[in-house]
Amino acid sequence: MMERAMEQLNVQLNRLTRSLRRARTVELPEDNETAVYTLMPMVMADQHRSVSELLLNSKFDVNYAFGRVKRSLLHIAANCGSVECLVLLLKRGANPNYQDISGCTPLHLAARNGQKKCMGRLLEYNADVNICNNEGLTAIHWLAVNGRTELLHDLVQHVSNVDVEDAMGQTALHVACQNGHKTTVLCLLDSGADINRPNVSGATPLYFACSHGQRDTAQILLLRGAKYLPDKNGVTPLDLCVQGGYGETCEILIQHHGRLFQTLIQMTQNDDLKESMLRQVLEHVSQQNDSNYQRILISLAEVGTTNGHKLLSLSSNYEAQMKSLLRIVRIFCHVFRLGPSSPNTGIDLAYNGNKTPRSQVFKPLELLWHSLDEWLVLISTELEKKCGDITSTSPGSDIASLFLKQREAGPSIVADTPDLLSSSLDPEVMMKSPEAYVDGQDVISMTANRLSAVIQAFYMCCSCQMPQGMTSPCFIEFVCKHDEVLKCFVTRNPKIIFNHFHFLLECPELMSRFMHIIKGQPFKDRCEWFYEHLLAGQPDSDMVHRPVNENDILLIHRESIFRSSCEVVSKFTNEKLKQGIAVRFHGEEGMGQGVVREWFDILSNEIINPDYALFTQSADGTTFQPNSNSSVNPDHLNYFRFAGQILGLALYHRQLVNIYFTRSFYKHILGIPVNYQDVSSIDPEYAKNLQWILDNDISDLGLELTFSVETDVFGAMEEVPLKPGGTSIQVTQDNKAEYVQLVTELRMTRAIQPQINAFLQGFHTFIPPSLIQLFDEYELRNTEYTSGYDLEEPVIQWFWDVVEGLTQEERVLLLQFVTGSSRVPHGGFAFLMGGSGLQKFTIAAVPYTSNLLPTSSTCINMLKLPEYPSKDVLRDRLLVALHCGSYGYTMA
Repeated sequence: MMERAMEQLNVQLNRLTRSLRRARTVELPEDNETAVYTLMPMVMADQHRSVSELLLNSKFDVNYAFGRVKRSLLHIAANCGSVECLVLLLKRGANPNYQDISGCTPLHLAARNGQKKCMGRLLEYNADVNICNNEGLTAIHWLAVNGRTELLHDLVQHVSNVDVEDAMGQTALHVACQNGHKTTVLCLLDSGADINRPNVSGATPLYFACSHGQRDTAQILLLRGAKYLPDKNGVTPLDLCVQGGYGETCEILIQHHGRLFQTLIQMTQNDDLKESMLRQVLEHVSQQNDSNYQRILISLAEVGTTNGHKLLSLSSNYEAQMKSLLRIVRIFCHVFRLGPSSPNTGIDLAYNGNKTPRSQVFKPLELLWHSLDEWLVLISTELEKKCGDITSTSPGSDIASLFLKQREAGPSIVADTPDLLSSSLDPEVMMKSPEAYVDGQDVISMTANRLSAVIQAFYMCCSCQMPQGMTSPCFIEFVCKHDEVLKCFVTRNPKIIFNHFHFLLECPELMSRFMHIIKGQPFKDRCEWFYEHLLAGQPDSDMVHRPVNENDILLIHRESIFRSSCEVVSKFTNEKLKQGIAVRFHGEEGMGQGVVREWFDILSNEIINPDYALFTQSADGTTFQPNSNSSVNPDHLNYFRFAGQILGLALYHRQLVNIYFTRSFYKHILGIPVNYQDVSSIDPEYAKNLQWILDNDISDLGLELTFSVETDVFGAMEEVPLKPGGTSIQVTQDNKAEYVQLVTELRMTRAIQPQINAFLQGFHTFIPPSLIQLFDEYELRNTEYTSGYDLEEPVIQWFWDVVEGLTQEERVLLLQFVTGSSRVPHGGFAFLMGGSGLQKFTIAAVPYTSNLLPTSSTCINMLKLPEYPSKDVLRDRLLVALHCGSYGYTMA
């Protein structure tokens, strides 16, 4: 039986092959299943003569349904546009209304694919246009989806109900509006479609048009009298436009329903809406004409002022009102920058005391700034009064110390006036009866956060009118005026600095006033503040990203790591490097966090390689600074720029490089002037001489010094003036301090100024100057154990005993072996980074076999330590692994 079946199958296959090659056959297999698969490719290719010959003397059922979806050959012809075969099948009795397993007729398929001729022929053979498939879709739904208006005109005259609904209650008009097919929408409306018909969720055609930002379609509907209706959940067409950032469609809605303008403005207070989408919408509407621009800004200013005064009310929710105010002001500033009074004009239009505002759009906000100013003056007056009463000093005493004394004295006494505590923070009321609230300390407790949020809003408004990188002189004046009160705020609650005083990062003059307070804050808080501003506007990304293709990988050659890294990094944009990096060494398979760490580590050693003449060692032999003679390398400035990029990139991605610079070079990075004491790092004896000059009277010593020095330039001595005409200006007791400072600047700055500038140019592509001055040294140690190990296990105790006996070089190799880097990051072992974030140093147990070496997974900072039988075996195997396996990667 089996052999016979195989023979029959072979015969059929041979027949099929011959027929396909000839595009025709003499006879059709008798069974429908085999016959239909013989005919199907011919129908798809519209080879109607071959199909006709095969069907001529055949008993084949032209309505035979085959395949998983149970379609007939007529479905195939309609789907492929094989009009000749379609007619042939219809003439032989194919049913034009036969439905496949999904309920689709041949007409559905022809309509879906825009097969006009097939549709016409099907209609001639009485195809029913009103049949719905299993989802309730008719042929006109398919035409509406694809916007086939020319076909719809032919079909709609045969439709009994143009508003037939699918399973979701959607008509063809809903679908056409959603997809923005204007002519199709017009055709359906002209054919009597209900313009306001809701689907099962209450969504009308206008709702569908707005949900996808179909501006022109929305315009057609509104001109035809479409009603502005929400769905059953209360979501309106305007809500949908704002959610999607569809500014053009919002503009159309506002043109037809003017009341929606204020609704749009009020939406800026809705935390559920994305701020970026609101900006996008208001940006478009404001740019249509000057009237829109002015109107939007004034309205936003009014809403912002209302929110600001609510914020200055003890009865309001601080968190909600603060977020709302800052959100509105950010949007206001964004729109303002788009207009004619752009920041490039440098005009400061916001805070000008009691003077008349110079811009109408800021007028409402002037009321809020005035209240802010009154409050700060009031608090300053009360504090000075208390300062005088308590310390018998004049006004202007250190308010911070006053509060320390008050805190030590115990809690303040609150007056028995609870009603006032829930009222608005009205300075006038406070001035008339300050005792009705509380003493000065508690006034600050209640108001500091609220007032600071308003100060942040004020700063944002000032900044949006200034050129990039400039701080408004008016705002600087404001801070200086209220300096003591603001210092009191941050002394009492340092988080105010990080939450609201962002202006400090953008204005060195103001930063210097608060730096002693900032420096006193925990490293973690400063670090979070640093990265919050550093990464602002950047999408979330890990240090290492999974590359889309090989072009996204930094492919580095170990044997020329400095030059190849410089070449490869230069091909990537800074924005791409900020988003994440992936490194692979040529000829090696490994990729991941550990490889990136090793790259930074090795590259940092290459940067200070004397062969490149970029940096020289300091007198202590452990720190480095730019080489004044680096020009011996013709590419030295490009290399300095690259070195700055690498250090900036490492810091940006929370990595460190293995370089320690001189104190003076760190000062250059921080923008701090050097002094004569910094000379000791490169020439201790010379620094002592400068110190001696400052400490002694040189009037009668006959030193015969002038404002010039001799400098060694490639072996030749040259006299360099410290200032114009310096060779003829004698150093005296009166001008010796200037001489010492100028000598210091020459040795530590002027001699290497091009190198410093090039380095900082690269560094600042990733790290803004204002952010780098916040940190100090710190160190911690943390280790985790897994896979059966714990601190009490003998192997773990042996391990730490062995580590304690390692040399410093061997400890560095151990760190390199486990983490891929020879340095502990800022914050110590607790801040080691892994492939998915912070990852502590981890030791995992591995079953022991003879001569087995420890291994590591640098991506997760894990040492895989076999369960050695003794400390001696552990030491021997560990040292072999460290000296032979600290570099290079393969796939385990």
